[in-house]
Amino acid sequence: MEHIDRIREQLPAPVRDLQLNLQSVLQGGALDDKQRWGVAVACAMSAGSTRLRDAVLTDAKAIVGDNVIDDARAAAALMAMNNVFYRFKHMVGKDGYAQRPARLRMSRIAQPSTDKVTFELMCLAVSAINGCEVCIKSHEHAVIEGGLTEEHVQDAIRIAATMRGAAVAIENT
Repeated sequence: MEHIDRIREQLPAPVRDLQLNLQSVLQGGALDDKQRWGVAVACAMSAGSTRLRDAVLTDAKAIVGDNVIDDARAAAALMAMNNVFYRFKHMVGKDGYAQRPARLRMSRIAQPSTDKVTFELMCLAVSAINGCEVCIKSHEHAVIEGGLTEEHVQDAIRIAATMRGAAVAIENT
């Protein structure tokens, strides 16, 4: 975690908690390396800081394969699209929109490079950053049905929260 450690060192004292969280969420817990680093990369790509994204991506490449990185990129991009679309449908609350099909391509969700549950976990974490209730519920259901536990989900969301907080801190120092 050489590159992430450099980011941690650059965070100011008022956000010391983020320094510690950025280290702890990427170690141990219920997630395996593929899940942990896939979620971290997808969230770093969605959190709004190129410095954080580059650091997480570089460190992840030393731990997981290209298939995890590719799925993380796909999850971040697809959720950027889906979260806007489904959040709109939910927030506007009109049956007319709810009944209409999305007509947006998202076949990667059904055919990830890693496995369906890991990809869904990445999508869940990115959806939490983007604040899409419909997507959060859908992806949480998919990962639980896929055999993960609430502990897995919470660990993924802790990563998402920390990546978003670190991105805000980095971009405002």
